Amino acid sequence: MVSCNSADNAAEQGAKGHENAATGKLEAFDFGSNSTNMTHFAFGIAANMIAVLLYGSNFVPVKRIETGDGMFFQWVNCAAILVVSKVGDLILQSPKFYPFAMLGGVIWATGNLTVVPIIKAIGLGLGCLIWGSSSLLTGWATSRFGFFGIAPEEVSRPTLNFCGAGLCLLSGLIFFFVKTDVELHPDTESIALLLDPGTVSASYGPRSSDLWIDVVGPKARRFIGCLLAVISGILYGSTFTPILYIKSHSSSQDSVFHGASLFELDYMHAHCSGIFITSTVYFAIYCAAMKNRPRVYSRAILPGLFSGVMWALGTYCWFLANNYLSAVVTFPILSAGYSLVAAMWGSLVFKEIKGYANCFIFFLASCVVLTGSLLTAISTL
Repeated sequence: MVSCNSADNAAEQGAKGHENAATGKLEAFDFGSNSTNMTHFAFGIAANMIAVLLYGSNFVPVKRIETGDGMFFQWVNCAAILVVSKVGDLILQSPKFYPFAMLGGVIWATGNLTVVPIIKAIGLGLGCLIWGSSSLLTGWATSRFGFFGIAPEEVSRPTLNFCGAGLCLLSGLIFFFVKTDVELHPDTESIALLLDPGTVSASYGPRSSDLWIDVVGPKARRFIGCLLAVISGILYGSTFTPILYIKSHSSSQDSVFHGASLFELDYMHAHCSGIFITSTVYFAIYCAAMKNRPRVYSRAILPGLFSGVMWALGTYCWFLANNYLSAVVTFPILSAGYSLVAAMWGSLVFKEIKGYANCFIFFLASCVVLTGSLLTAISTL
């Protein structure tokens, strides 16, 4: 998703401590010595692993909470993301705000609309695995080949990088064959605040809080869930492309982004502002479509806020990892890693994966994704 372009790589060859004249921030690192190289590699991997854990766990707080159609949950989630980004913006002394970076937030919020239907249809584990693989291929290809006007990024060992990304993608395809056991209504006591409680039936028939995905057949539900996961993954994989574009053109004299910061955290607040504004627009449209009677679930508020905080902190950690390594290295690790973490939550805690055959497929795919992540990591050394 976010990547350091070739211009960034050239800048990063300078001595640590040199400041970018346009931003006044420490953005260059010395990769001249082996010790410095290994230190930065260790810092980058550590930050990436923290991001993996946070991304892979950020939907856990709402797994057993009734979220209805997910529109209210998304808005609460995005509000928390905005707050965290504003705190980070103040810590970074409010760097220049680029509205173009908000476009990535629009893309992310659009993809995030499908999260609740996906989790209800195929479960947390399988959903994350499929959209993680789709996101991996999209983001890695964008960084590696330079799509959308972005300079392609090089690595020391391209063969290892290709093999690692390929194995990570293969793991996602293997995970596709894992069958899940998803509980459609985990919280039967949760009642929408803006609905008449008397309309919520305790029977096994359709309830007013049911999402459309709940009332379709099992086979159709699985197909729709997998399709939505692929689509959301493509959107997730494209979400930081606008930031990539800004950085790629920061050294061009003719570009409106000339002199833009190479430090990715400087764009975080603009990106998150786009997320919140877009989610607010979607929620307003939803409220109008529901004739001002949206499904608002009180028990989803705190978990939704906590989920948003986890996502925002995970993104900060990932941006730091990109600063030490590069997205062509960190992105496959992140996408495959958080998918694996989510799958472990789904299988070990929520019991979505049952049976010896499913467990074997899960174990096989886990070995493949770990191998792919390792190859991708060492391809930059």
